[in-house]
Amino acid sequence: ANGPAELGDHDHEGHSGWRIDQLDAQLEGWLAATSPRTVLLLIGTNDLNQNHDVANAPARLSALVDRIRALLPAAEIFVASVPPQTDPTQQARVVAYNQALPGALAGKDAGVHLVRMYEALTTADLADGVHLTPAGYDRMAGVWFDALRSVPGALEPVAGAREGVARAR
Repeated sequence: ANGPAELGDHDHEGHSGWRIDQLDAQLEGWLAATSPRTVLLLIGTNDLNQNHDVANAPARLSALVDRIRALLPAAEIFVASVPPQTDPTQQARVVAYNQALPGALAGKDAGVHLVRMYEALTTADLADGVHLTPAGYDRMAGVWFDALRSVPGALEPVAGAREGVARAR
């Protein structure tokens, strides 16, 4: 639980610097402890930047979404494309990964939603070529909020569950 005072709900499961496999290894415990109604995933940036099995990153994301669905059958799962980067090598990986996301999520149930974060941000939103500026994070928050509002019930907790949102970058 952290974040600025103006953020009403400080509960999250966010891990800066983590890859898909690292998130996947901890997933079951986190979800059992919190039972979120809504899961926001912005994951893959570190796989790409660390050149960690880049070709299979979309498939690993797909498997992660399947595990979340198995553990949280009623949850709404929002999967964001990753933001642009200034380094040309990293940016080429970002473009390829983001282009693969619709296929990786194809065939998932109606509770899985693709959020087009990449299209909403530019390199002008980056503080250091990778991480967002405060204005970039504000823009990102607006994209998440619009996505959540587009799905009835996505902002409501599951009855009896601890209120909160799980997310990863």
